[in-house]
Amino acid sequence: MAHRFLMKEIALQAGLGLATVDRVLNGRKHVREHTRQRVEHAIKELEKQQFQLATSGRKLVVDVVVEAPPRFSDEIREALESELPGLHPAVFRPRFLMRDTMTTTEVIDALKAIGRRGSHGIFLKARDVPEISHAIAELQQRGTPVITIFTDIPQSGRIAYAGLDNRMAGATAAYLIGQWLVHPEGNVLVTMSNERFKGEEEREVSFREELRRRFPKLKLVDASGGHGLDTQTEERVKRAVGRRKKIAAVYSMGGGNVAILRALQSIGQMPECFIGHDLDRDNVHLLREGKISAVLHHDLRQDMRTACHHIMHFHKLLPASAVGLSSSVVVVTPVNIPQYVEQRFGKLYP
Repeated sequence: MAHRFLMKEIALQAGLGLATVDRVLNGRKHVREHTRQRVEHAIKELEKQQFQLATSGRKLVVDVVVEAPPRFSDEIREALESELPGLHPAVFRPRFLMRDTMTTTEVIDALKAIGRRGSHGIFLKARDVPEISHAIAELQQRGTPVITIFTDIPQSGRIAYAGLDNRMAGATAAYLIGQWLVHPEGNVLVTMSNERFKGEEEREVSFREELRRRFPKLKLVDASGGHGLDTQTEERVKRAVGRRKKIAAVYSMGGGNVAILRALQSIGQMPECFIGHDLDRDNVHLLREGKISAVLHHDLRQDMRTACHHIMHFHKLLPASAVGLSSSVVVVTPVNIPQYVEQRFGKLYP
């Protein structure tokens, strides 16, 4: 029986004699199953205690590398910083690198720099391209764990993904749009910030499959590639829709919803249904104004807590059983905006 404790520690924890513990650990005969279980249970209890002792005062420096517009990167920062006080007895010290857009080279250079100076872990939101996957694998070889957040890079050496189930989100959006429309037919405008973000790609694939299966008369009009930034998104929507296409509904996977609505309004259109993602400032305002129908929300704080727990488990500061699950999809409408969101954005949008 594998263990790393002194026999007298196990005997004390199990309430058994040294000779009995010795027979159990060395697999000798004439040991009752109940006694063997007591020893096994004692070892598990000692392991838990060791985790608790090991975490006492332990500082973990983590790097947060995010490619996203400020409205979402601000939410990520807020979510992580809100969770930090509850992660004791470990103490996390985050370092942030957040930009609207980052080239593949910039992401790789940032990851290499972190690897050189050292880090207890990296939370990464980046595009799913081979070069970035290779950089993650190099960090893994250095012993630096990478957790992908909100959009996954599944074929890399990342140790875990923390974030929304994006396939479930896409299917949910398709179902809602089909139910919302009086006559589920016509054009549905879809926008991704960048098809290289795996999370958005999974949303789009699932959305397309569910729409085809349930509502075959709804056709997609794609205006992706605006990086969630207002000017680029608005231009792409105008170009994709033109003057002739009537838009019945919108599924915005990558943000820029103010710009999407502005572009549609400029050509005299207002969709019957508009589904967005994430409870950022813009979306809360649009919900209150009745300009979007629903937001597919997930608890960023829970996701960042899960990401931190993965880092703690990697460094043997938490047992695997203590690492929670990522958040699930929550459909938020104008009548069920969470109270903490109302409190946070209330002064901005009375």
